[in-house]
Amino acid sequence: MLLAKTLRSSTLRLALICIASFGVAVLALFGYVYWSTASFVLSRADESIAAERAALRDTYDAGGRAALADAIAQRVGDRRLDDRVYVFADSSFTPVAGNLAAWPPALKGETGRATVKTPNWKPGSGQNAVLRVSQETLPTGEHLLVGRDIGDLAAFAGRIKTALTLAIALTFMLAGVASLAVTRRTVGRIESINAASRAIMQSGLGERIPLHGTQDEWDQLAENLNLMLDRIEALMDEVKQVTDNVAHDLRTPLARIRGRLEKASTRRRNPEDDRAVIGDTLADLDGVLRMFTSLTRISQIETRDRTAAFRRVDLAELTAAVAELFDAAAEDRGIALTTSADPDVSVTGDRDLLFDAMANLVDNAIKHGRAAGRVTLAVSAGDGAPVISIADDGPGIPAHELPHVFKRFYRLERSRRTPGNGLGLSLVAAVARLHGARVDMRNRAPGLDVRLQFPRPASALQPPEAPEAAAAPPVPS
Repeated sequence: MLLAKTLRSSTLRLALICIASFGVAVLALFGYVYWSTASFVLSRADESIAAERAALRDTYDAGGRAALADAIAQRVGDRRLDDRVYVFADSSFTPVAGNLAAWPPALKGETGRATVKTPNWKPGSGQNAVLRVSQETLPTGEHLLVGRDIGDLAAFAGRIKTALTLAIALTFMLAGVASLAVTRRTVGRIESINAASRAIMQSGLGERIPLHGTQDEWDQLAENLNLMLDRIEALMDEVKQVTDNVAHDLRTPLARIRGRLEKASTRRRNPEDDRAVIGDTLADLDGVLRMFTSLTRISQIETRDRTAAFRRVDLAELTAAVAELFDAAAEDRGIALTTSADPDVSVTGDRDLLFDAMANLVDNAIKHGRAAGRVTLAVSAGDGAPVISIADDGPGIPAHELPHVFKRFYRLERSRRTPGNGLGLSLVAAVARLHGARVDMRNRAPGLDVRLQFPRPASALQPPEAPEAAAAPPVPS
């Protein structure tokens, strides 16, 4: 099964194309080496033959036929010239002097340079020698041939050809084996990912792609896919939790509405009682609508690109507006609401969303802070990065619950008796993500300090590096 997939793999086809291209390149390289080497050796032989033929022609021109025959005889007798070929023949190509028994038949009627094989070289040897010769016809009609044995060059060429053939064959064989091995490994890793994907589709998000521990690109891909699956599983769990919480939070007001209507339907009509039932029912329905409005608003912030509407927002002015909105609510609980803001601190963002986020944080501080206590709303520019801080002196949040407070509908146990739906901090986290900010929540013992830390102005428009940055688990102090 794996072999069949390997043979059908596009990776193998690509590898074979690369092998063919590499083979052509190697073949061209060896061919060039052979051609350049053979041409060089042959040109040196031709130069030597031409010089010797010119010397013999000068001898002939100076002393005639007899002098030429004597000069050839001397050269034939010289042991240092054993690889040289000399033939002086009459007009009928019958040898007069030299070391060839007969004029090569292929050269009769030819002039110039040539390469021939002859069995008459070194009589008695019975070998077909490869000769490189140069010949000419003398003015008297006689013929002169000078050459040398280039058998060594032929042997060298044969060895080059053999080496070339073996090298090409070995290259293709090794490349083919390597291609199959690499392709098989690639297909194997892909198949393991496919198998894990099929298992996930069949059994759910609990399965993960196995890692081989090699830390190569396949392990990195598998690790990233596993992280993506973790994120998807977490999102699915959040969806399930939101669904459960919506059902839970709707059950109580809907049950109250039904009870009131059922009770009203069975009793005698009374305008005062009817107005009271209608008022209570509208109040419960308003609560339900506020919950759905908050959910819709969070979804819009998370799914729509609202950065096109970003403008410069003066945080000092925004802080003053939020403090003015909650001044009466703080006074009702006897809480001192104070503000402090560094001058000229601003961010680029959506003013309405930033106002909502700050309002939710101040509202939580007033509701859950200590009665007759203090809430501080401050703006600073620490290290050039704007920071909004909302601090109270209430009981704070248990350390084990800090990582969960940004989840939708999550409420502390002690907060369930107070009005709310657990969506305020979720909206704060969504606004922070949109603005590339980070929410940092710290217990001060007593009290809680929540900070919105924005990036420096130069990078204010850049999105956060990761969606979880704004809602990263706070670090308790």
